Amino acid sequence: MSASLHPHHLIDQALKEAGPLARELLNVVQGEIDAKPQHFALREFWRKVRTQFAAHFEDRLIDLLQAARRGEDPLYRPLQGGGLGAGLSLVDEHQALQDVAIAHVTHAADDASRAELHQIGNFYAALRGIARARERDNPLRPALYAHALHRALAASPVNAQVQYELMRVAALPLAQLLHRQYVAACAALQAANIGDMVASHGSPQTDPHAHQRLAAAHGIGARTQPGTLDGLSRRVDAVNSRPQTLSAGPARDANTTQPFVRTTGPDMLSRLYDQILADPRLLPPLKALLGRLQVAVVRLARADTSLLRRQDHPTWSLLNRVAAHGMAFDRVDDARLVEFLRFMDAETQLLVAAPTPTATLFQQVLARVDAHIDQQARQSSALDAGALAALEREQQRTEWRELVRQQIGHQIDDAPLAPRVHRFLQTAWVEVIVNAMVRHGRESPEALASMEFVDAIVDSLTTPRDMGDREALRMRQPVLIERFHAGCESIQLPQSRREQALKELMAQHARLLQGLPALEGGVRRQRPDAAGNVAPMSADEIVHRLMEERDSHVPSQWLSADVDRAELPTVPVQLYKELDSPDARAALQQWIDALQIGRWFHMFIQGDWHTAQIAWISEGRQFVLFVGREADERLPLTRRALEALLANGLIAALEDDNIVQRAVDTLMSDLDGG
Repeated sequence: MSASLHPHHLIDQALKEAGPLARELLNVVQGEIDAKPQHFALREFWRKVRTQFAAHFEDRLIDLLQAARRGEDPLYRPLQGGGLGAGLSLVDEHQALQDVAIAHVTHAADDASRAELHQIGNFYAALRGIARARERDNPLRPALYAHALHRALAASPVNAQVQYELMRVAALPLAQLLHRQYVAACAALQAANIGDMVASHGSPQTDPHAHQRLAAAHGIGARTQPGTLDGLSRRVDAVNSRPQTLSAGPARDANTTQPFVRTTGPDMLSRLYDQILADPRLLPPLKALLGRLQVAVVRLARADTSLLRRQDHPTWSLLNRVAAHGMAFDRVDDARLVEFLRFMDAETQLLVAAPTPTATLFQQVLARVDAHIDQQARQSSALDAGALAALEREQQRTEWRELVRQQIGHQIDDAPLAPRVHRFLQTAWVEVIVNAMVRHGRESPEALASMEFVDAIVDSLTTPRDMGDREALRMRQPVLIERFHAGCESIQLPQSRREQALKELMAQHARLLQGLPALEGGVRRQRPDAAGNVAPMSADEIVHRLMEERDSHVPSQWLSADVDRAELPTVPVQLYKELDSPDARAALQQWIDALQIGRWFHMFIQGDWHTAQIAWISEGRQFVLFVGREADERLPLTRRALEALLANGLIAALEDDNIVQRAVDTLMSDLDGG
């Protein structure tokens, strides 16, 4: 490498150009908004942003570049936040919009300067003495500029939705401006006589997740026309049935030079398994584990002819599950991976030692593997699930309130309740029940006890038939009063509200103990007539009723949480343009319903790619808790956030690109001469 090019030369040049780049980006974005009618709605918001935009963008960009110059990763952030429960922050559609926008800006610049970024990445790989260029080692990568843009807009007085729209507007102009800088950087490498070296530096290997990231980035849900085991078997049979001629051009296996002809079942299984073990994503101990499993798989294939025909065979499902879970870890010493491998050692020995392996035996092992992964994941969420479950239940408070009010209305419709007691049960006690449901769960003992109290009140107003019934009522009174006050305390009901209803209820009980009906002859509640109309109330009755209903909506401790869902913006329709048809919405629902605890995903969240595992799913599937590769990396996402990531191709299950499918595709390509 020429000594004329200082290791920090490219970063120093980027620092010098930060100010001019910021000002030029300001002018270009202004031109975009002025020239294109679809951006006219943003004009007023842009007016609030533009005065400080260039300064904010320059400052944020310089901070990031200086951190990179110090050898730090300026974009590194652990998969964790603060503010909910035990150190968690909820990622909602608000945050997801930001991530979608950052990804959009990054991909636009990547696409515009792919060749230049390859050379610059190789330059920094050579400086670090590593064989393969890694994206995060490039301090000038587009993601850094995308983050600077996001932080500049976040400092302005506009909401997240407007920030998202402005980042979409700025994406292409910024990509074009960066392309010019990247071309100049490559020219500097050429001038230092290292252009040829950085153009070819590094191993031809690619990032094991690169294919998945690329598919996710462009919203590709699955590979085009994937091969199947049955199709592979048929192709092998067809190749074997052809005359062997020089012109036939037999396909050759990717790992050997042997022609893929006259292949028997065992040969095909061997080649398929070789491809599985050759997957670059497998860590050495995981590859060794799968290698041990091959003994049982080969023995099973001798007796089960469906193994090489059925892609949904329990054997392949087991291999896919084990591989996907193991490939989620990037360190062989990860405690969770070590524990999983120890568990799998015993299960593998069971399969290998079986006198006659069967599909049923593989299915049983798969069930135990799923249970182990599920249990392991749940342990990671033990401290956070309670807070998240309560948060989800809080979202259902309004819906539950209406349902409980209707239910109580049916319960007490014909009961001999005095007016204040009747209103108390339909207002304040509704809140008592709903509060118990939110705090403890819809079917919790506390919620059920609050509901049963309504029946207990109605039963207590039944006219006693004899002295025994009167004595039983007298014995029940202290219990009813205690439950009454406990419920009122749970919602902090004012003392005056309690006394009015309790005094009227006790007066009714006094009448019953005297042998009189619960209601006086002249006291009747307003009931609707045949047409559903109710006689008008007096002005005093209306005021009293409104005051009681207003007071019944008591504040909840959950409403003061850091995440105020009432303030969250509505996800724009255009964000879901791919999902606006009934079929597409059904597919989205199916995807959400298919989420399982223990499954691993690759997702673009909090401005970077992360590999994370589902550790908890709420009862209503409105919240999902992910844990990262590090034990303390935990992140809860709302359903809307997941929908936003999915609609923009920023989340993909590791098992969607399973290890068996990749092996089948490779062998199919070999047969096609690819």
